[in-house]
Amino acid sequence: MILVLGIGNTLLSDEGVGVVAMNALKKQLDPCQGIDFLDGGTLSFTLAVPIAECSALLVFDAAELSAPAGTVAMVEGEAMDRFLGENRKSSVHEVGLIDLMTISKLTERWPVRRALIGVQPAKLDWGEMLTEAVDRAVPEMCRQAKDLIDRWQIDN
Repeated sequence: MILVLGIGNTLLSDEGVGVVAMNALKKQLDPCQGIDFLDGGTLSFTLAVPIAECSALLVFDAAELSAPAGTVAMVEGEAMDRFLGENRKSSVHEVGLIDLMTISKLTERWPVRRALIGVQPAKLDWGEMLTEAVDRAVPEMCRQAKDLIDRWQIDN
């Protein structure tokens, strides 16, 4: 089973893009494809259980990419682990993601197939709407996710 995890706080403008992208992808995919969708909010150790139970993990989040707002990047496998570990400011939730990764690795339950699709935020302040640049990036996040899921399902 593939777990699509959207993380972020939807009350902090672009910080909620992970949840928005996860919900957008959920509307585009057939629910019978062996994919579970989970709103991870602002992360919690309780997410270690669904991560341990999945065969592949796809995370959507706002990420510090040192790029123009709305830039989308995907990091996969070991590159995802390095991205989270080397740049402590890579995600506004990086401590939680690093902690979940560490717990999962210690229990040997960190999925071999894993990826983070992140987008450079423009605004991380109170607001219930994404900025225009980040909102325009959501379809690209979903396109990259669908391509990756298709590849994972073919390789399975």
